Amino acid sequence: MREVVVLGVGMTPFGIHDQLALRELFAQAALEALDSSRLEPKDVEGLFVGQCFGPFQEGQSNIAPFLASDIGLPVSAPATRFEGACASATVAIRHGALMVAAGVHDVVICGGVERAMATDTTLATTTFAMACQADYESPAGLTFPGVFGLATHLYASKYGVELSQLKKAMARVAVKNHRHAVDNPLAQFRKEIDEAKVLNGPMIADPLQLFDCCPFTDGAAAVVLASADKFKDRIDPAVYIAGVGQAHAGATYVQKDLTLAPARRASIAQAYAQAGVGPQDVDVCELHDCFTIAEIIAIEALGFFPDGEGWKACLEGKTALGGGGRPVVNPSGGLKAKGHPIGATGAAQTYEVTNQLRGLCGSRQVQGATVGVVDTLGGDFGTICNLILRRG
Repeated sequence: MREVVVLGVGMTPFGIHDQLALRELFAQAALEALDSSRLEPKDVEGLFVGQCFGPFQEGQSNIAPFLASDIGLPVSAPATRFEGACASATVAIRHGALMVAAGVHDVVICGGVERAMATDTTLATTTFAMACQADYESPAGLTFPGVFGLATHLYASKYGVELSQLKKAMARVAVKNHRHAVDNPLAQFRKEIDEAKVLNGPMIADPLQLFDCCPFTDGAAAVVLASADKFKDRIDPAVYIAGVGQAHAGATYVQKDLTLAPARRASIAQAYAQAGVGPQDVDVCELHDCFTIAEIIAIEALGFFPDGEGWKACLEGKTALGGGGRPVVNPSGGLKAKGHPIGATGAAQTYEVTNQLRGLCGSRQVQGATVGVVDTLGGDFGTICNLILRRG
């Protein structure tokens, strides 16, 4: 298998883009990624893109070939849409990396795009629930806030944590990620919040309150991946896709213990083994904080803290910039403040980790970062995909 290098990245601002179609949003990110790679569209041999709700947002299925045509890719380049709920873009990037590593292609563009703000609340709730299990979960009224509300209660009960203390730790996750987003010019919410604002917010799904939940958003992000043996000299420092992993879980009612996230543990184990690193080597992590409890569960499943100890780490600020710990988690602001355009989130996470490893993140830079993790969760822990990036 060949080494795979990230040549370039591109990303739109996250927020409301009611004047731009999916095709226009993705073109902005993809052309920026190409420009930073010093490549032309004619050099690209494949396009792999994450996209979830285009059929409902714009009545557009089979969007990948239209995206490829709009940015000028040659007709010989396959263009494929990937749908893995919120993990769609990460799954697309994993696929592209494996295709380059296997020698099928030398240069590909991977990414994602979504216009979640184009749907009203009723339609958005309906379409998002489609990523739950349709036979039993959706008809029973289960939604993703409900799933993570259940996970919060289970975590508190399992580890003997007072719910008030757990909610305080969760509030500090939200405060941290909003603080990080202040210095991210592409983030949706660039303003700080305090703990009281989180704890006094409207109840969404007990015990999750409004500021425990990430926002819908519009946006796109893209990465150019290439064979390192042919292209690594084009950029310094080089950033490699050192390891990838993907795993699945069934419906919520067969998972038994949501706090353990076994699919995430299986996925990250694949990625760590392939990269030849462990959690102790990770400097920066962009993980799937769709809800504040999700970040606590993730830092344990990824191996950064022992089971049942993640809440304490968040309470003590160990995962924050300037907190003195490693890894720094979600310096971009995470889904919580940067925003969550479903089909694009994993590409945005990869954009951030790549720039962190290149030392390009200014006031939110994780100093000395050489290894980064991307962690994206689709559905109710159903699809997990991980990437490990390494600075050369």
